[in-house]
This record gives sequence, C-alpha cells and structure tokens, in this order.
Amino acid sequence: MFETPFTVVGNIVTDPVHRRVGDQEMVRFRVASNSRRRTGDGTWEPGNSLFVTVTCWGRVVAGASAALVKGDPVIVVGHIHTSEYDDRDGNRRSSVEVRATAVGPDLARCNARLDRRQQAEQQAPDQATVIDDETPSDTAEDAEALPLSA
Repeated sequence: MFETPFTVVGNIVTDPVHRRVGDQEMVRFRVASNSRRRTGDGTWEPGNSLFVTVTCWGRVVAGASAALVKGDPVIVVGHIHTSEYDDRDGNRRSSVEVRATAVGPDLARCNARLDRRQQAEQQAPDQATVIDDETPSDTAEDAEALPLSA
C-alpha cells in the first residue's frame, strides 16, 4: 500500500482521547499548524493554518496518552491520508488524518524531561539501571517540563 510520509509541527488543539478499538488501544487528537510571515515593514502577520487529526496506535499510545495535553507544542511524524465520511445530515465530508509513527514535544517551544527509568524497565526489566534523581540538569529549576516516556 502506498503511504505518504508527513511531518507536522504545531499545537494540540483538542484533549487527547484514549480508546480501545477491538483488542487495540489508540489515542486521537487534533493538531493545528499555523504559519506566519514577515511583512515589508518587519512586523509579523498570520498566514495559513492546517488542522489535522492524529491517531496513535501501537507503541506510540503509551507515551502519547501519558504525556500529551491540549495546548502542548508537538512534532508529529506519520503517514497522511484523507478520510471521507457522511455527517449527521447526510452531507459528504472529508478530513485530513495522520497515523502517527512518532510524536514528541517541540523542544524549540517547550522544555521536556525524559523518563529514562521507565525506558530502562521496558527494555530489560531484570537489568533496570537506577537513575539518580539528584543529578543536576542543564535547565532552569523553575522551568516547566513535560513528562515523556520513550
């Protein structure tokens, strides 16, 4: 099957919804990507906007449902397609959807901290390494960090 690779940088504009579909779990949310451009006098003006529905399946579900909330700046990588459906009034509609293969914070617009302890437990539960929580970090103490899992 032909799949179109796609990357979008934007903000989550709906609360992520975690669902069970058959025997699989999925997370769905919408992302808005807004462009802006500099005018001749040096000011910025808003450009076009793109809204996409993102669905996360498989390994992406755990991290997305644990870490993401409405308003978060994210980078989504996946495959894009158009979904067509009939609305309640019987009108034919379409929406742009992305089946995510990776979702993460946009580190140009937020601070984040990786949960390496969970990552180590997932890779080798018998040989999990102890991470010292008192290790100094390079970020400011009062900077807000997004919890992430790998």
